[in-house]
Amino acid sequence: MTSRELVKNIIERDRKTFFKDFSRRSVPNDIVDNDTILVADFTEYSPLHNGHFHCMKTAKYQVPDSIFVAIVPGLFERSGRGLPYILPREIRAEIAISVGADIVVEGPPMGIMGSGQYSLCLSKMFQALNTDYIPRGYKEVDGYDEILKRISQGHGIAPKPYKIVDMDTGEIIMRNKLEEDNHVIVSFSKSLKKIGFDFKDKFIFVKRIEGVSGTLIRESIANNNFDKVTDMMPQQTIEILKREINLGRCPLHELRDDERILNNANNLSFEELSNLNLFNEDLAKKFIEAREFKTVEDVKNTISHGFSTHFITRVLSVLEANVSKETVSEYITNYPSVVRVLGYKNKEILNKFSKKIAINFELFKNKLKIMKN
Repeated sequence: MTSRELVKNIIERDRKTFFKDFSRRSVPNDIVDNDTILVADFTEYSPLHNGHFHCMKTAKYQVPDSIFVAIVPGLFERSGRGLPYILPREIRAEIAISVGADIVVEGPPMGIMGSGQYSLCLSKMFQALNTDYIPRGYKEVDGYDEILKRISQGHGIAPKPYKIVDMDTGEIIMRNKLEEDNHVIVSFSKSLKKIGFDFKDKFIFVKRIEGVSGTLIRESIANNNFDKVTDMMPQQTIEILKREINLGRCPLHELRDDERILNNANNLSFEELSNLNLFNEDLAKKFIEAREFKTVEDVKNTISHGFSTHFITRVLSVLEANVSKETVSEYITNYPSVVRVLGYKNKEILNKFSKKIAINFELFKNKLKIMKN
């Protein structure tokens, strides 16, 4: 199986899983153990580097004798920026367990959602896990300490165009845009407030470390040469990356199901295109007028940037998945219908976890089907 065939199989597998999850409703857990302390961190681990590792170690140190749960997205293997991940989530979960995570659960299908939508889903996952603490890395900038202080007090903070507003007091507390890591924390507070989750004193804010270059890490993976990044990632990450590269299952971050994208771009009706998540009638009209698309690059050239830097890549991910906005909306309403466990340290930990969370869980079952070489 080639890497490109693997990507096609992942998209097809995940479409089936998505619609299965869409059609069912969550089943409450009859026994909830509130004595167990659960620390839940959302992180993409693409791949897991020393910044992620530092956040994990800090949280585990501050909250000893807890269960550390990593929420790793998720269906369709596309990030919130609409970009493909370097590794499938089951391998990202394997790396997380190897460096200290106790449980890894599947996060939402971020690539087919807007940022507010996936922030809401992640917040609902924190709620379903009965999360006691949420570690988040941040970048130190002027004025951000006040934002972190208010979030620690349980205030929702709303990011608005060129200003940051305290939802509890109505005050404008910053007039600048936030960088990505810092913006995520603010978005979480807004979404957690929206669903009524009490997050007072639950965030563990971890100052982001220096010396990790995502660009160099991606180059090292592409070249299968890790000499320049051995001090940027845990050794376990490097060993598993090398294994996956040798098996032809990595890297995947520049691969898409081009055939599916072109088929949907060329053949979906105006109504079907208009109804896709993130689409509107103007974008659907552009697609109809620009047909026939020969390459994915032709498709990209038809999409205007919109209000988001990553709008084009998100639209490509939506075309891959072919899921309507109404379906995504209902999916979010009922999210999560199940907590899907991608990996776990041992059965004792899994048993404690099962008694802590608010809804039933299931183990990820499809890895062997698509991971055969």
